[in-house]
Amino acid sequence: MDDVETRELRYFVAVAEELHFGRAADRIGIAQPPLSRAIRRLEHRLGVTLLERTSRSVGLTPAGEVLLSEGRTALDAVAAAARRTRRAGQASPALVLTVKAGGDAGLLPKIMSGYAARPGSVPVELIFSLSERAAMLRDGRADVGLLHHPQNDLTGLDSEPLHTEDRVLALAENDPLAAHLTLTLADLAGAPMAQWPEGVVTGSGPQVTGTGELLQLIALGRAVALVTASGATRPHPGVVFRPVLDAEPSTLVVAWPEHSRSRHVASFVEAAVAAARDR
Repeated sequence: MDDVETRELRYFVAVAEELHFGRAADRIGIAQPPLSRAIRRLEHRLGVTLLERTSRSVGLTPAGEVLLSEGRTALDAVAAAARRTRRAGQASPALVLTVKAGGDAGLLPKIMSGYAARPGSVPVELIFSLSERAAMLRDGRADVGLLHHPQNDLTGLDSEPLHTEDRVLALAENDPLAAHLTLTLADLAGAPMAQWPEGVVTGSGPQVTGTGELLQLIALGRAVALVTASGATRPHPGVVFRPVLDAEPSTLVVAWPEHSRSRHVASFVEAAVAAARDR
């Protein structure tokens, strides 16, 4: 972004999110007058008005809305670059892999052994996460991950498919829908579909952060959820599973940040694809 410093972007994003100069100044740890001057200098340099100011309120102009969106992306990219650079400069380099516990379709041991046998492999650090795997890849906390499509938002990531399986509906055993042997997506209209922090499916159900929490809510009739068919092999009291004939299958993918040039990431992806092919 021409003629815009990272510090200025950070200042502007703080004001744009708080819509209050005093709160923004407290948040970033500077006094309000220099913050106001910095925003005015930024507006002058860009030749646009970013904020509409009155004695009572602060609002974003259309140009300000654009800079807020683009500025967040730019700041995230800078932070990710710094994290990856620090790891690349470590005396003992490692590859950080993020994965959902039990969400590897049984492939992880073979992937890990296959990668370890490849020339130039480095130690692999595991970060188990249910709700932040895609975010970790985008912000530089992880180098590569095992994610699921369409459940995870893969924006900003490249990926290769590893394993695909059908999805079924998990619901309470006393739910009227449980009387059906099979269902369609149309049958689920109005059902309280559970929401995951990284999920791309929207609905009216509660947001959940763990499998145990999800199954408890389902058993209580507070939520339903589309889960992988393999997940249906792990019974839970009060929960039943029904096929959904037109639900998009779930595909386990190995994912990494777009434009990554890491040879270690490329080697791990090759090992993952080989393990999936040979299973």
